[in-house]
Amino acid sequence: MYLQLQMLKSSKLSNFSKQAAVTIFVIIFLGSSMAGYSQSQSARLWYKAPANYWEASLPLGNGRLGAMPDGGIFNENIVLNDITLWSGGRQDADQTNAAAHLSEIRQLLFAGKNIEAQQVMSRYFVSKGKGSGMGNGANVPYGSYQILGNLKLNYQYGADSSSLHPSGYHRELSLNDALATTRFTIDHTNFTREYFTSFDDDVVMVRLSASELKKISFVLKLSRPEHFKTKADGVEMQMYGQLNNGTDGKGMQYRVKVHIKHDGGNIIIKSNSLQLVNANSAIIYISPTTSYKNINYIKTGDQNLAKALSKPYAMERTAHIKKFQRLFHRVTLNLGSNAKDSLPTDKRLAAFALKADDPGLPALYFQYGRYLLISSTRPGLLPPNLQGLWANTVATPWNGDYHLNINIQMNHWLLDVTNLGVLNEPFYTLVKGLVKPGEQTAKTYYGANGWVAHVITNIWGYTSPGEDYSWGSFNTGSAWLCQMLWQHYEFSRDKAYLNLLYPILKGSAEFYLSALVKEPTHGWLVTAPSSSPENAFFLPDGKQANVCDGPTIDNQILRSLFAAAIVSSKELNKDGSFRHQLEIAIKKLPPDQVGKDGRLMEWLKEYKEVDPHHRHVSHLWGLYPGHEITTDNPKLADAAKASLIGRGDDGTGWSLAWKVNFWARLHDGGHSFQILRKLFRPVEGNTINMSNGGGSYINLFCAHPPFQIDGNFGGTAGIAEMLLQSQNGYLEFLPALPEQWKNGSFSGLCGRGGIEVSAKWISGKLQFVALKATVGHMVKIKVPDDQSGLTVTLNGKKLNAKVDDNFLHIFMKKGDLAKVKFD
Repeated sequence: MYLQLQMLKSSKLSNFSKQAAVTIFVIIFLGSSMAGYSQSQSARLWYKAPANYWEASLPLGNGRLGAMPDGGIFNENIVLNDITLWSGGRQDADQTNAAAHLSEIRQLLFAGKNIEAQQVMSRYFVSKGKGSGMGNGANVPYGSYQILGNLKLNYQYGADSSSLHPSGYHRELSLNDALATTRFTIDHTNFTREYFTSFDDDVVMVRLSASELKKISFVLKLSRPEHFKTKADGVEMQMYGQLNNGTDGKGMQYRVKVHIKHDGGNIIIKSNSLQLVNANSAIIYISPTTSYKNINYIKTGDQNLAKALSKPYAMERTAHIKKFQRLFHRVTLNLGSNAKDSLPTDKRLAAFALKADDPGLPALYFQYGRYLLISSTRPGLLPPNLQGLWANTVATPWNGDYHLNINIQMNHWLLDVTNLGVLNEPFYTLVKGLVKPGEQTAKTYYGANGWVAHVITNIWGYTSPGEDYSWGSFNTGSAWLCQMLWQHYEFSRDKAYLNLLYPILKGSAEFYLSALVKEPTHGWLVTAPSSSPENAFFLPDGKQANVCDGPTIDNQILRSLFAAAIVSSKELNKDGSFRHQLEIAIKKLPPDQVGKDGRLMEWLKEYKEVDPHHRHVSHLWGLYPGHEITTDNPKLADAAKASLIGRGDDGTGWSLAWKVNFWARLHDGGHSFQILRKLFRPVEGNTINMSNGGGSYINLFCAHPPFQIDGNFGGTAGIAEMLLQSQNGYLEFLPALPEQWKNGSFSGLCGRGGIEVSAKWISGKLQFVALKATVGHMVKIKVPDDQSGLTVTLNGKKLNAKVDDNFLHIFMKKGDLAKVKFD
């Protein structure tokens, strides 16, 4: 990992071929000996009609570029994206002299005067200026992730479209190959379109062909809602412009260059469009670039295009698939019959809502989540945002930014367990970029050392509170970022990475050591002011409040942060005095509390929540993604369960995904599956629903609604959590297996401690596991209660292993392969 990061620093961001060779430097498989234990299934989305709305289109991406073709027969729109295309720019949104009012706010909170504290905060303890623009920040300095453009194709078939009768329509996305296709027949001519965002030469490619000669004719146009110009010349067309930075209007610049390579026929330039007439076939090359960290972006785009044009289409296609599969094929999953793959995906979703007898659909959804992550991030660039890298508007919901109160973290829950840890670098780099501005924010608002970020951030390094105290005061978002980066170390055990991470962890812990304050009732150290994300409670006088001191989620996150910093300090043998301070402070954080109703308390006091079914279940952070609440502590586990029952089983898409993970940690596979089924509930439309409208669009995008990709990633993580857990210091196989997945297998999942695992089960009973060590250590495996005996081999030789108190211990060196067969 250290080598990866150093080489990335010296490589050009535009040269993805070079990056791929450096970054995806090793692919770990369990070897051919495991082939019989986990069979890959067909992984595709397919339909019998074109997409009639954006969320029905098929997403393609290579970590920088995105494309979503709708497959229209006569008129097709391909929505184009570049993950770096943002409006806005760097700004100082810190409220001057905010820290001068901190003592007053705290005194009011400790006196139970939350409303008065909020009134002070509304004036002095929010962001300066417009903040995020209340989630509509395209034209303020905060900015918004935006659509790159629309590539529109008007196809011509030599007759009036009303007289034509297409047949045999088929539209498909192959997850195995990262290819989309559209096929249909008109007047005995078979038409085929193939689309991909190249993992090789970093361009979008569309190939149009027909079973007869001279049948390919179309008019091509480029546009976007605003800030664009176009020009056409020869066989090429360009679209270019500059976005608004919210100050002087001179924001990020971009350019899209399109080239048509055609066999036969002629190209006519007409009204800023390109018209191809009577060709035998054609390939459309699309090469977008932006000025994000690249003043030579136009030259980069030209170079990418030239490389792609210099290769035969088949060679480019093969190289694209090969590079994509290096990551995608790391993991296989089989949960049972995939017979319903014969149904179009929209029909398959509808059928699952009526009867959940299709184990192939959760397996497809799992691999789709991995596909989306591979497609929406790339070392050297940016992590996936609220919509991955796909957007169809200049005003992307909630700016398409990075929310720090769950969303960016959920985007990475699947990262390590599904063997995609190599994609951690963009997340690490984004967080590292928050340290310097976060140090200023820490001083300005809290007079504190270290660094802090609050609820939201963007590519410009925003760390200030939000513009509204009701949601913008949550201040452990940065600590949660650190927990996710630390989790990557737990999986990889990469000491070079830990050396890079430690200053970030330390700086975050320094902030909280400096900013925590003693509350008067118990003498606990608490955050103040803060909030339980986006939730509200009733005060004793019946008034509603958001701001409080020491919400449960803060205490849980800080225990995790301090523990990570303590362990890191020990492993790196540095900062003994600082470590001692943390060891003292961690004992003074408020403990998890159980209320009179048996539920885990969300706040220090037993307030009644305004919305009992709120989408956030933040006080259960310690259950997942944290792990201080376990089934080994029945009191807290029962309180967590009671809290989940009280919240209910409905929610937004991402909230449902979180609940899948909660119930998996409670070892209730039946309930996890019940929530998963709700996550697959078919949804149409994108009207915002903040409570109970969650589900999936027909292209399997998660519906908040609107589309929000964290639910896809969280759902994939939840499926993995049902099959494998390692948070308690040992590997536990099938901890939350539902009865619907009685027979199955997987290969390539990862556990903490540097271990890659595979497993097979029949009738719900574990039959076989295989383990490959990526670092040397003692591997601890929980043996299922229903197993009477086992056989262990290490590197092909039988090992005399003993089971002690239901745990099997195997010492493994890096590269060792162990197999355990259960009787």
